[in-house]
Amino acid sequence: MTAEHPEGMAPLATLGQRFLARLIDTVILLAVVVLVSLAAMGDDIRHGTDGALGKRALVAVVAYLLYFVIEGAMTAARGQTVGKMALRIRAARLVDGGVPGPAGWLRAAVYVLPAVLSVILIGPFFWFVNSLWCTWDRPFRQCLHDKAAKTVVVAAL
Repeated sequence: MTAEHPEGMAPLATLGQRFLARLIDTVILLAVVVLVSLAAMGDDIRHGTDGALGKRALVAVVAYLLYFVIEGAMTAARGQTVGKMALRIRAARLVDGGVPGPAGWLRAAVYVLPAVLSVILIGPFFWFVNSLWCTWDRPFRQCLHDKAAKTVVVAAL
């Protein structure tokens, strides 16, 4: 194992692969959120009701929690979300390249839950910083959620 690359671990995923995988996952989530929003707030949306703020907040929290559950379960079980499967990359434990297991839940929590806790102010800023972190992190190009869970994103061989 070297500081550059642990012995036997697959090559690191490119930043482009990581971005596209996250974009795919986000588009899928947005489709679900739109459907849930229409079901929960259809009349409010059609009629422009101002009293829908509570419903909007609830839909946002449910969406983030859904994202957490899907991201956590898939990453813990196989190291891949739908987006990562499409791009043939996976999250792996930094120490040995294995499937993250419980660390997948921690990884998902660090990625998603700050947005749930403060949707308006801190959430978007944290996501922005977290997502960009891997562009300057060396040697493993880890985002903050990778660092917290001690994972790295590699090619799925």
